[in-house]
Amino acid sequence: MPEAPVGPRQIFRILHVSTGNVCRSPITERLTRQALSERLGGSPAGLIVESAGTWGHEGAPMEAHAAQLLDEYGADTGDFTGRELLDEHVIQADLVLTATRDHRAQVISMGHSAGLRTFTLKEFTRLVRAIDTATLPVAESPEELVERARALARAAAALRGWLLAPNAEADEVQDPYGAPLPYFRSIGEEIRAALDPVVTALTGVPPRGALAGRALL
Repeated sequence: MPEAPVGPRQIFRILHVSTGNVCRSPITERLTRQALSERLGGSPAGLIVESAGTWGHEGAPMEAHAAQLLDEYGADTGDFTGRELLDEHVIQADLVLTATRDHRAQVISMGHSAGLRTFTLKEFTRLVRAIDTATLPVAESPEELVERARALARAAAALRGWLLAPNAEADEVQDPYGAPLPYFRSIGEEIRAALDPVVTALTGVPPRGALAGRALL
């Protein structure tokens, strides 16, 4: 019997935003996909992870050091082309995670009620750490995974303003464009550290272990 099509309410789109969409946001996009796949035992139906740039290099390849970094992590670098952030990307996204506060402000300035679902990556991580994930829906099916993601985004939005960053730089992922590979590696580790609690909260599956017998395809 063919699988039932996934309807609009059964999809949760995560959009990563940086400046050129050739360094930070592609790295974050592909590491998010990799982490979700590892936690859930395959490509998670219902969760779509994309990226774009506020000054995106439309059609450009991923920056060479960014691609090398992802290769070192074993993440997929194929089938990538840079995109300029468009209204339609913001409209379709359920959660927008930006590299910096300036990117966040630019997304919100586009309208489309983006304010409640747009955070910097590190801001979202900080808020997620404060959420009791036991209160979120259990994700044992693609539909439940989407509902859990929606509930997590709502809970984070409700906490905004209560949990402030210790300083402005704490919510920023700096731009490695033009820097040597070691700096890219440091940015990659920064992004991975920020993503880890987010993916754990999204899926309900901790990193390493607890994966046996768990597949959500």
